[in-house]
Amino acid sequence: MLLFTPGPTPIPESIRQAMAIPTLHHRTKEFEGYFEFCRIKLIELIKMQDVLMLASSGSGAMEASIRTFCKKPLCINSGKFGERFVKIARAYDMPYVEIVNDWDTPPSSDEICDILNKNSDVDSICIQVCESSGGLRHNVEEIAKAVKEINKNIVVIVDAITALGVEEIDTSNIDVLIGGSQKAFMLPPGMSIIGLSHLALDLIDRNDIGFYFNLKTELKNQRKNTTAWTSPTTIIIGLAKYFEIANIEQIYEETRIRSIATQESLKSLNLKIYPKRPALAMTTIYSEDSVNIRKVLKDKFSVNVAGGQDKLKDSIFRINHMGIIAVNEALWVVNAVELALDMLGIRKFDGIANKVFLENYYKQG
Repeated sequence: MLLFTPGPTPIPESIRQAMAIPTLHHRTKEFEGYFEFCRIKLIELIKMQDVLMLASSGSGAMEASIRTFCKKPLCINSGKFGERFVKIARAYDMPYVEIVNDWDTPPSSDEICDILNKNSDVDSICIQVCESSGGLRHNVEEIAKAVKEINKNIVVIVDAITALGVEEIDTSNIDVLIGGSQKAFMLPPGMSIIGLSHLALDLIDRNDIGFYFNLKTELKNQRKNTTAWTSPTTIIIGLAKYFEIANIEQIYEETRIRSIATQESLKSLNLKIYPKRPALAMTTIYSEDSVNIRKVLKDKFSVNVAGGQDKLKDSIFRINHMGIIAVNEALWVVNAVELALDMLGIRKFDGIANKVFLENYYKQG
């Protein structure tokens, strides 16, 4: 079965083998060596002042960020994960302002700036790079820059769980950048990542909040290449292997090319790309036949793609582009989609998906 869901992603054999070594105790010099290597590589990748690795899914990092950096956030809700920031704020009885959009529509920086100018007590903004519930790419870099021009002390918190390791993110105006192990890093679920700016580090020092998700306690320990609590040892060893095998710039370029080639290929089948501004991390198709297409892909062609959630549960399917993916596997997927449409009587197979994919892939490459 080819796993093409937008997380968890398939784990390469070399990373699986690295994680299969006998378990290391997390309070040893041997493990601290792995931890230090990953810290250095993550800081190089995200280009921020410091980084934390937490034993949690990305939602844990989202909760820790809301608790540590926000008193009244502006939450951008363009899908399930923007909505999650709102739910975390509500769970702590925290006042918030919310922008709610259709899941295919990003907010403009002007809209956000207008709200900030009318709400001077808003001290933070929470937004996704890629809102993966619909495959939407927010213009985070432009928004962050506009926010800082209004007030440089507004904390810009960015969920980059399905963007980190997919594309280069300009973090120059971002204070908190959240990532997850099970996406582009091709690791098991269970570890989140938080990149931190100078402003975020200052706030962590002043805001000694929480117990397990106390970022001040965690930062103090992680700067010594250990953790406050038990480390996700196996995942960190796998991350070290990822950084050994990954050529980041090459991954960025191959992901971009593969993503665009897939989108153009599926558009040639008269399929509709759902978001108005698609992310590179996945291709999201809107179709009334989504459920049947996914079933045929899985049952007949051993391709597992994701459906939607809530209101989009039966009307979209999402194809992953995160991580290191062989071009022949991506090509198999678009051919399988075209064959599925033929089997469902939607469109006769003529090989156009294959042709358009290859034309776009090699033209860009």
